[in-house]
Amino acid sequence: MEDKFYLILAGGVGAAKFIEGLINVIDQQLLKIIVNTGDDIELFGLKICPDIDIITYTLAGIVDKSKGWGFKEETFNCLSILKKYYGMDWFNAGDKDLATHIFRTDLLNRGYKKSEVTKIICEKLGVTSEIIPMSNEDVFTFIETPEGKIHFEEFYIKYQCKPKVLRVHYMGIENAHPVDGVLEYIKKAEKIIICPSNPIVSIGTILNVKNIKNALIKVKEKIIAISPIIKGLPIKGPADKLLISQGFESSCLGVAKYYKDLLGTFIIDIRDKDYKRKIKNLGIRTFCFDTLMTNLDKKRQLAEHILNINLN
Repeated sequence: MEDKFYLILAGGVGAAKFIEGLINVIDQQLLKIIVNTGDDIELFGLKICPDIDIITYTLAGIVDKSKGWGFKEETFNCLSILKKYYGMDWFNAGDKDLATHIFRTDLLNRGYKKSEVTKIICEKLGVTSEIIPMSNEDVFTFIETPEGKIHFEEFYIKYQCKPKVLRVHYMGIENAHPVDGVLEYIKKAEKIIICPSNPIVSIGTILNVKNIKNALIKVKEKIIAISPIIKGLPIKGPADKLLISQGFESSCLGVAKYYKDLLGTFIIDIRDKDYKRKIKNLGIRTFCFDTLMTNLDKKRQLAEHILNINLN
């Protein structure tokens, strides 16, 4: 009998927090994690994969928890000189983090696929979960504003999510295919958990990779998502603005409507309990729980709650 595993759809700090809770209640070898790569960007001649790195560093126990990204106990000596050379001061990457980007870029330039590089980095850092880029092909998320299109990382970091969002573009998505094995994982997973990540630019990119959404729809009864919106606002990032730009309200109900076609079960925060009936009326089983992951105990409790949900 094949060993059971859990398939996770992830991106960003919200996903990293939830995954930290998961690996404190089950062995991380039970996790296969499909990670958004729409935030990938090339800077200083280096291939940078922010979401893959956040999840990898979290699983390796080396992430800077105060920032939610990068290495803990980091220094920024190399970056200070790079900023002088490039005249660019909005992107931050520490010395240890830059080593990851240098190694990744070197392997990609030698012909390795993004999934192969990710596996090698995980092995080097002692990560035993399987971290899978959403595709080996490059996809870049751009935000269309009244002033023009800007890469999501620039929108998020340089402009602090302030520009008005007109549209979201997944550049290159038409050429993106699931990494080998992913569609089979969707069929065989014990449960599929959508992390409390930004629905539009963390999970939406994954859903737009060829064949992934259709495969998920076929097994929707085993899909559980956690709302990243509490009382109309995201814990971090611009999920509210991006939901509205796509025609959805900024609430857990708006998130439920965005995921409606593929969602069997939805976890909303206890502060949003008044939405429970409306979401259930969409045909989605709905549970209320304290989803504000302010410490390790609360991360662990949320993970245990989801793992204990009976799908039958």
